[in-house]
Amino acid sequence: MIKPVQIVKYAELVPCRTAFIDAHTPGSDQKENFTIIGGGVSEAYDQHVHITDTPGFNIGAAGQPPKCRNSLHTHRTAEVFFVLSGRWRFFWGRWGNTGEVVLEPGDIFNIPTGMFRGFENIGSDYGMIMAILGGDDAGGGVIWAPQVIEDANAHGLVLGENGKLYDSKKGESLPDNIAPMPVMTDEHLSLLAEPSVEEVVPRWVARYLDLRALSRDKPACVIGEQGLIFDKPGFEVDFLSATSAGPVSAQPHYTVLMPVQGHWLLNQNGQDSHLGPGDTAFLQPDTPYQLAPAMSGEAALYRIKNTNDPAGPSWWERS
Repeated sequence: MIKPVQIVKYAELVPCRTAFIDAHTPGSDQKENFTIIGGGVSEAYDQHVHITDTPGFNIGAAGQPPKCRNSLHTHRTAEVFFVLSGRWRFFWGRWGNTGEVVLEPGDIFNIPTGMFRGFENIGSDYGMIMAILGGDDAGGGVIWAPQVIEDANAHGLVLGENGKLYDSKKGESLPDNIAPMPVMTDEHLSLLAEPSVEEVVPRWVARYLDLRALSRDKPACVIGEQGLIFDKPGFEVDFLSATSAGPVSAQPHYTVLMPVQGHWLLNQNGQDSHLGPGDTAFLQPDTPYQLAPAMSGEAALYRIKNTNDPAGPSWWERS
């Protein structure tokens, strides 16, 4: 029996405002974190998870008002963002000043592992970016720049070595059997990459307008062994436009559909579902389905499929 598609609607997303260590740090204290498929990398005990199953990767989102930023950190597995709404500045390096790129709705960034990165909403309204994190356990959590941990401690938040936060403003403290999360040593910090803008853009960035053109007749492979962004992070990402969607036969992998523009009709096993920007649909393996725009006008979505490649460092670290 084919398991029905699971859909998380944008309007039903449940935010967590204390998901990370910088939740009290001025400039980062208005962030909202969403875990859609899998537990993600949240450090909060009360993070709501919409779909607990994982297909070899996690799906999440970050929502931020203007001028709010996410602090410098890194991951052991892939971290991919596409902009759903707003205008976003992504920056990287030990102090966040080595390079930056500005992305707009529909643009996608496969941020290389092995370097600190952060992001900021530089638009005039609340913005949302959707995230894909490699691995069932999303790489085991977040590795924060030392100054982020120090700033957080000064504002009442301590991260334990168990990956969970303790908030002194709520009367919490580290349990006796839990040590604080250690900061990275100078030796470890020296191993992190400081790539130039020329090394990152356009190698790891794909722009929405280009993907629209490339997907006119067939889906455009964005991330993968044959992708515009060559990488093998344990999943592949395709881009579909109104003219390149259609019936899909049963495939031996999990599939996640994430519209970025327009409205879509998904038919699975004779059942119709409607998807719009910010919605997430999770289909099981061996599930045939049909996709078509639900109305005239521009329509685009990202499709993510798991692969047999192990989750881990970006290809530039492995090669």
